[in-house]
Amino acid sequence: MSAVALGFTLTFIMITMVLSRWQKLGLEKDIAWGTIRGALQLLFIGYVLHFVFQTEHLGLIIGIIAIMIMIATQNAGKRAKGLKGIHWRIAAAIAITEILTMGLMLGLQIIKPTTQFIIPISGMTIGSSMIVCGLFLNQMNREVGSSRDMIDALLGLGATPKQAIQQALQRSVKASMIPTIDGMKTVGLVQLPGMMTGMIIAGSSPIEAVRYQILILFAFTASAAMTGIILSILSYKLWFTKEMTLK
Repeated sequence: MSAVALGFTLTFIMITMVLSRWQKLGLEKDIAWGTIRGALQLLFIGYVLHFVFQTEHLGLIIGIIAIMIMIATQNAGKRAKGLKGIHWRIAAAIAITEILTMGLMLGLQIIKPTTQFIIPISGMTIGSSMIVCGLFLNQMNREVGSSRDMIDALLGLGATPKQAIQQALQRSVKASMIPTIDGMKTVGLVQLPGMMTGMIIAGSSPIEAVRYQILILFAFTASAAMTGIILSILSYKLWFTKEMTLK
């Protein structure tokens, strides 16, 4: 894509801002700032990845993945304000999921152990896990709020905090996986996923692109389940006081 063609893509942003102005949504500043920030971030990471791909240095690969996990943790943590210690639990859930997912892919030789494969797939895995964490925390706050009387009653009958909050945890993990499961049901029929589309545009065979997309689809499903379950195990006590009563 030429620089001129890339510049013309700003037409879509202008249309969005005009529509926002017309409907008095007040999103013009957010759209403008998001456009500038998004473009700069992508340009920056593009040059960084260009350098890393040339060096293939293990330390740089680990460093980039660590930064991805940190940023994902901060973003997902916004969904759980007031829960002390939630950030390291989110980071642990995402990191464990990343290690297990990438370990299986490399151990089973599903992907090549090169930067070209590790960083993009790690980024997609971490991004998916971040969304799962955010959805889980949102749902848990709602579940605890709506089930407070039942949880208190179970605690009064002698149940442990884990037993009392178990149903809320299960419903929250299920809710966090809904977008992933819905995506599996409609992929190829409603949408052509980004990785597959990108490979086709780049000139790859559609069949080859589909194979890689199936890999991502299956890996995302497993990583979503792992992230939700791990975070539920690590975080459920945060909704209780030291005396093990609901906050």
